Amino acid sequence: MLRSAGWIVQRVFEPDALTAEAARCRVGVVVLDDLSAFQRAGICAAIAGSDIEWVAVTPPGTTDDAVCAKLLCGFFDYLTTPVDPERLRFTVGHAHGKAELRDRHERRSTHASSFGMVGASKPMQALYRTLEKIARTDAPVLISGESGTGKELAAQAIHRHSNRRNGPFVAVNCGAIPSTLIQTQLFGHEKGSFTDAHRREIGSVEAASGGTLFLDEIGDLPHEAQAALLRFLQESTITRVGSTQSIKVDVRVVAATHVDLVSAVRERRFREDLFYRLNVLRVEVPPLRMRTDDVEALARHVLERYRNDASPALRGFSEQVLDAMRAYAWPGNVRELVNRVHGAMILCESAWITAADLGFERVLRPAAAISLAGARQRSERELVLAALQRNANNVSAAARELGISRVTLYRLARRLSIETKTAGRATAEQRVGGHG
Repeated sequence: MLRSAGWIVQRVFEPDALTAEAARCRVGVVVLDDLSAFQRAGICAAIAGSDIEWVAVTPPGTTDDAVCAKLLCGFFDYLTTPVDPERLRFTVGHAHGKAELRDRHERRSTHASSFGMVGASKPMQALYRTLEKIARTDAPVLISGESGTGKELAAQAIHRHSNRRNGPFVAVNCGAIPSTLIQTQLFGHEKGSFTDAHRREIGSVEAASGGTLFLDEIGDLPHEAQAALLRFLQESTITRVGSTQSIKVDVRVVAATHVDLVSAVRERRFREDLFYRLNVLRVEVPPLRMRTDDVEALARHVLERYRNDASPALRGFSEQVLDAMRAYAWPGNVRELVNRVHGAMILCESAWITAADLGFERVLRPAAAISLAGARQRSERELVLAALQRNANNVSAAARELGISRVTLYRLARRLSIETKTAGRATAEQRVGGHG
């Protein structure tokens, strides 16, 4: 039956052979036609922990055993003999689909962990594919994205997956270095080149030789340093401050910025020639609001990372809090999520982290409640109008259809600004004690 439906079938006759065959399958389904024999062989434990979907075929009188196997051992389903071909094809197809989905999810998770990031959403999958391609080359890379999205993690992932992985990874925050020291920080200095230069120091570019130089917040680099950096990118040489000797340096440059460099070039705040030198390969790290599917995974990752900072009684997040986290815009992106969750873990006094622990009560606007009320009013209006239209504006008939009294319908009509031919009668009926 299965071969005729296009499945590749491998037959085995012993529990040991089945275990060995299943281990070789990446995605597959096992159909057992002698459940009791395999149960006696103690294979249920292997079934429960496997990545294969299992289907039992049992005689009609052993249904209880099959149900037990499904519930306790993790079987996908069971069939009774004589097997209906259509039911068999349907069950095996669904079981295989479930196995394939799980395999795809596990491969995505492995992909994510290999890049040192958390997230399996579509934007992150696209990012991983881009990083994988970029890592194979030695060309300069420009990583853009909002603050807190994880641009340095992307740079580290490029380095780890490149041929330079055994070399150093040196990070420089261009926005945190005083403009008077940026040249020394990048290119080093000779002894005596300025007042406090008591010895020779190598700069970050030279320290990264054989590896990767990560220039974070490149948009904040002063103009004079931009010129020196451009010269290094063009010639692969540097000159230490206070020296005239050129030094050959083998470094791959990965730069990152939250600044719109195109606008900065247009406003002459950033050199156009340097921009084109850096913008050979481009990576865009998505903001957290564009990948809300990853919010729960990120939150649980933080929970495990800082578990020692929390009360032993802390169990995690309620569904309501997770929903609120998905709805929140996260202007500070992943950095904000990490800080909020870490702080909530420390402050939480119950088993479950609340919105108050996360500080959401101060930042979540009541827009959701307002929109919900508005949606409810629109829905009620549409229902009442439709009922009146179906009943030729007969209020009594429309009220019966809606399951409410005529007086209640009058009240609804007034509240929803719906005109009815007999609306004036409502007031008189209310005066004699009509109830909704």
